[in-house]
Amino acid sequence: MRYAVIGCAFGDEGKGLFTDYLCNKSNNPLVVRYSGGHQAGHTVYYNGISHVFSNFGSGTLRGVPTFWSKTCTFDPVGTVNEYFSLIEKGITPTLYVDKLCPVTTPYDIIHNRNSSSMDHGTCGVGVGATFQREEDFYSLTASDLYSDTILNIKLPLIREYYKNELSNDILNKFVDSIHFIRNCDNIVLAKDSFVSENYFDWNGDIIFEGSQGLLLDQNIGFFPHVTRSNTGTRNIQEYNPKVFYITRAYQNRHGNGPMTNTQYTHNIMVNPDETNVTNEFQGVFKRSLLDLDLLKYAIEKDAYKKDDFSLVITCLDHIENEYRFTYKGDFFCCDNDGDFVKKISTILNIHNVYLSRSPYSDGIEFLKM
Repeated sequence: MRYAVIGCAFGDEGKGLFTDYLCNKSNNPLVVRYSGGHQAGHTVYYNGISHVFSNFGSGTLRGVPTFWSKTCTFDPVGTVNEYFSLIEKGITPTLYVDKLCPVTTPYDIIHNRNSSSMDHGTCGVGVGATFQREEDFYSLTASDLYSDTILNIKLPLIREYYKNELSNDILNKFVDSIHFIRNCDNIVLAKDSFVSENYFDWNGDIIFEGSQGLLLDQNIGFFPHVTRSNTGTRNIQEYNPKVFYITRAYQNRHGNGPMTNTQYTHNIMVNPDETNVTNEFQGVFKRSLLDLDLLKYAIEKDAYKKDDFSLVITCLDHIENEYRFTYKGDFFCCDNDGDFVKKISTILNIHNVYLSRSPYSDGIEFLKM
């Protein structure tokens, strides 16, 4: 089987949670990261361990390997750091990296943090800058990390690429290319964990784990507050996956960009265990009432199989006492979470619904509406 886990809002919907759920239900699963890159922050709780995944798939705590596809940026420094973080937790991850993955360098990161993308919204880890540089032919891919000669030629050229936009003072102060090269060396040496392969002939189930959400998709979201990536099914339609669209029981997003229903008071709890609350790049984490117009828009824009997908609603435990949402300018007030889910299912005409009331995937409930 092929599955796709896709956020249908502004990110942070619970993609890691549901990827972990599918890994538990699947036969010899492989998680494929197919969009965005290392800007993900997917939190998983399993067997007394919690981890926020950025450079590995969200099935890793269960021993599920990850394939990093060529449509994702690859961060050697972040990958090595996360690898050793998992080792300290008693987990030995397996990561297969496509040879054509564009590699993020320190120059991409510092450019990302000193450009106009800060106004539009950014995670500050160089993903958008990497994609732009690749389009401008200053390419560095995963296979290049295995050649000191190629790496030592391309890095100075990439620095030169950014020289007109970043002063030497900024580059010299913030960029540590030696540290970057050492992490590249660590990847080359760790051949048992970082191997360039293909996943098309995988003998088992494949779970495509999305990044960010459809309302940040470069073709679906609201420009310029989008990511440089296809966050929906565009990259994987040829594999005909069973699609799971995920939303929280309310709206949430970071920083600048449109968000509806912010004028209304709400009863959404502040989750003390929220992973991505605020940082200097993404901005403040905001909440508002769920807007079904946005969900309907996102799903209809992305769904290539118009009636063959499921809806996943997470964070139902964050709503206190009263369940409300808006649709076509009207308020819908619900007696309980069951009524809330039923009305959403009816309006969106989605009959397979999964519910989550906790951060643990073993508590996910399936309803046939």
